[in-house]
Amino acid sequence: MSVWIDTDMGFDDIAAILVVTSAKLDISGISLVFGNTPLPQVRVNAAGAAKAFGWTFPIHAGRASAVLGKIETAQAILGETGIPTAGKTLPEATPLAESDAFGALCRWLERDGAHRILALGPLTNIAALALARPDLAARITELTWMGGGITSGNHTASAEFNALADPEALAIVLSHGLPLRLVDLDLCRQVIALPEDVTPVRDAGGANAELLADMLAGYIGIGTSRGRTGMAIYDPCAAVAFAAPEVVTFKEARIDVELQGSLTRGRTVVETRASHAAFNAAYAAAIDTKAARTMILGALVREARK
Repeated sequence: MSVWIDTDMGFDDIAAILVVTSAKLDISGISLVFGNTPLPQVRVNAAGAAKAFGWTFPIHAGRASAVLGKIETAQAILGETGIPTAGKTLPEATPLAESDAFGALCRWLERDGAHRILALGPLTNIAALALARPDLAARITELTWMGGGITSGNHTASAEFNALADPEALAIVLSHGLPLRLVDLDLCRQVIALPEDVTPVRDAGGANAELLADMLAGYIGIGTSRGRTGMAIYDPCAAVAFAAPEVVTFKEARIDVELQGSLTRGRTVVETRASHAAFNAAYAAAIDTKAARTMILGALVREARK
């Protein structure tokens, strides 16, 4: 089945893509969006990842700023490149040429068949599509998004990063009735990568074993440096929901996003009671954590054996 991935290309995005390729889904294309870093660095990361992992699917540069023009990044947590590491980094590669993610998405949506999208960053590219070509946006059959927080945020007390980076984009997606499936912080925080998970990746022995192990260790270090046992595996959880729907249970809900307030902007509000609101989306309510960890870490080890 042909799918599309929209990403801001940090390490957990790379891991999510490896989950999708490991599941043998055919990736028709990838669109890039600002998020973890400004778009120029996202393009550098994507070029390096494509070189390291031999990706041949098309990768297109998309939106460089939010609907209202702001650029919010996660560099304060992830560092300048958006990919913390314990050693090795992605190889240098010719930066991806400027390309038109909007046009590429339109051409893909014009094809017959199902149109499933896995979104791993701010929803700006999808919102731009909904505004300019609502006829084509209506052809999206599934939009699984890692974003939002039902109980709390991470970038602020109220807001998860991908939602806060462009809450207007999320509001546009919701207002156009796109088939959004929310994989939020609460769910992802149940699936933890631990320091001991690095060893099987490093010991896999392939060309990329050291690279993947060092990036995984750097990512886990975000959590352990703050006194946690490990680090939640955010984007790969959305990839698991996308590639193996039997592992994640979704429930319908009314989802809205707060657009005002210095302390509340970007907060996702999820109403699960049908008596209180008309449902407009779905959220991931439960996950088989063991199966999810097996899928995610297994995808990394398999790639590390190549």
